[in-house]
Amino acid sequence: MKKILLLSDTHSHIDDTILKYVAQADEVWHAGDIGDLVVTDTIKKLKPLRCVYGNIDDTQARLEFPLHNRFFCEGVDVWITHIGGYPGKYNPALKAEMASNPPKLFICGHSHILKVIFDKKNNLLHMNPGAAGKSGFHQVRTMLRFVIDGVAIKDLEIIEIDKKV
Repeated sequence: MKKILLLSDTHSHIDDTILKYVAQADEVWHAGDIGDLVVTDTIKKLKPLRCVYGNIDDTQARLEFPLHNRFFCEGVDVWITHIGGYPGKYNPALKAEMASNPPKLFICGHSHILKVIFDKKNNLLHMNPGAAGKSGFHQVRTMLRFVIDGVAIKDLEIIEIDKKV
C-alpha cells in the first residue's frame, strides 16, 4: 500500500503547506511545470519523487526528468505526462499508445484545472491535480492524494489551498 501525493504546475512555488502534505505521503508525483528545481530538490529530500517536465521547464529540468513517466506502482500501470488532454480529447501524439496500450491510471497537468474522470472507452482513471503553484488563472491551489493498494486506487482526496496562502 502506498499513499500518493499528486501535484502539478508548481511554477517555482513550494511552501510549508505543500510540504505538510509531502510529509504525509509515501511518494510524491509531479505532473510537470516545475519551474525552479528547488521545488523538486526540496521534495526529494523528504520523499521519493516521480516527475515529468512541462512546457515551461528549462533544459536542466528536461535533463533530469522525462516527458513521459510510465511505471507500475503496486499493481497499477501509471502513465504521467504534462500535456495529456483528457478522455475524448487526448493529446494527438498519445492517441495511438492510449488505444493500443492504455495504462490503468493516466495523469497529466498543464490545464490548472483539477479533473478526475473515468475513461470508459479506455478503461482507465484520468487525473489532473490542477495547480499547486501561485502562477496562473486558477483561484484555488489544488493537489490530490490517494492510496494505491495492490490493483486498487482508493481513498481519493482533493486538497484545496487558498491562493493567498
